[in-house]
Amino acid sequence: MKFPSTNYKPDPTKKMLAAEWHGNKDVRLVERPRPLVTDPKDVVVRTTMTTVCGSDLHLYHHEMSGMEKGDVTGHESIGIIDQVGPDVKNFKVGDRVAISFDIACGECFYCEKKQFTLCLNTNPCPLMDKTYGHRISGAFGYTHLLGGYDGCQAEFVRVPIADVNCLKLPDSLPDEKAILLCDIACTGWHANEMGEVKQGDNVVIWGLGPVGLMAAMWAKFRGAARVIGIDKVPHRLKVAQDSLGIEVIDFSKKDVIDTVHEMLPLGPDVCIEAAGFRYAKSALHKAERTVRLESDTSEILTECIKCCRKGGIVSIIGDYYLTANQFPIGALMEKGVTMRGGQAWVQKYWQELLGYFVQGKVDPTFVISHVLPFEQITEAYKVFDNKEDNSIKILFRPSHVERK
Repeated sequence: MKFPSTNYKPDPTKKMLAAEWHGNKDVRLVERPRPLVTDPKDVVVRTTMTTVCGSDLHLYHHEMSGMEKGDVTGHESIGIIDQVGPDVKNFKVGDRVAISFDIACGECFYCEKKQFTLCLNTNPCPLMDKTYGHRISGAFGYTHLLGGYDGCQAEFVRVPIADVNCLKLPDSLPDEKAILLCDIACTGWHANEMGEVKQGDNVVIWGLGPVGLMAAMWAKFRGAARVIGIDKVPHRLKVAQDSLGIEVIDFSKKDVIDTVHEMLPLGPDVCIEAAGFRYAKSALHKAERTVRLESDTSEILTECIKCCRKGGIVSIIGDYYLTANQFPIGALMEKGVTMRGGQAWVQKYWQELLGYFVQGKVDPTFVISHVLPFEQITEAYKVFDNKEDNSIKILFRPSHVERK
């Protein structure tokens, strides 16, 4: 199978608004041509809702290579199909769909195993082979290391291999729930799958952003006996307590390892890392990251490994990029801890999770803090990055005003 095109055919007669990356903390809303169907398996979706993700902030801070000025950002979008390629089988113009953040072929060794973010056929970038040993799938709006595909923070989105990467949505499901199936609901579920969370488990989650909160919601749904969340942002801690009823630790006030061991003397069965590589706490790791002696801090992973019970599981769902120093390999090995990580296999999970949403078994909308006009996305990036205005998950509705 050849790689799908990573460049869209522009329609010079019609314009749209899209968020573009122009450098460190520089995301701009610009007018640019709308995409057209490029490959026979494409659809073009008219966005009805998009959002900004915590992982977008890695790009916002230019912490990852592979971004080029003018790249369209974002990887979560739902909308109405506006154009359909001739080889699309499952969708027609007018269908309402969610778009997976990852782009999978549906045919390769990994897609047949439903490990869609490990797809062999959608990421043409050879640099990842040298960096990681293998490359993972392509993704929307997430650097040229992941294919250079235009992102979803736009009024129109071209979706390659639509039969694999779109999910048809029932009219009964509101946009505010549907948008969460593109990434964070599935990513929180994936964290639990990697951790094998089951009835009676004790689960501790590092990071109570949108993904960490989703992981906590699903841990409770799966029957965990205790769920403990760790963060320092007051409104995140409050939402975790008030909306989910979980226990929390404010790491700005208490030592994490000591506190977890007091609460769970044997240690948690599952530790979920939902924060990622950027959040150095100590002067040592801040200095090492500043002078590029490491790209990723190992501090949260160290806490996870030291807290985890012997024979337990550490599930890494927060993004990690390259290398980290002072990693506690001895504790990992001697305690018999299993460590797993990886991007969520959205297409494996989203039909099941859609059912839970429609049936009312969970209500994930507690993470939504704002619904704003798309025109406010530039300012919203700043608010979200600074964790201001009680922001957790910010959604955007495009106005779709016709522009000449």
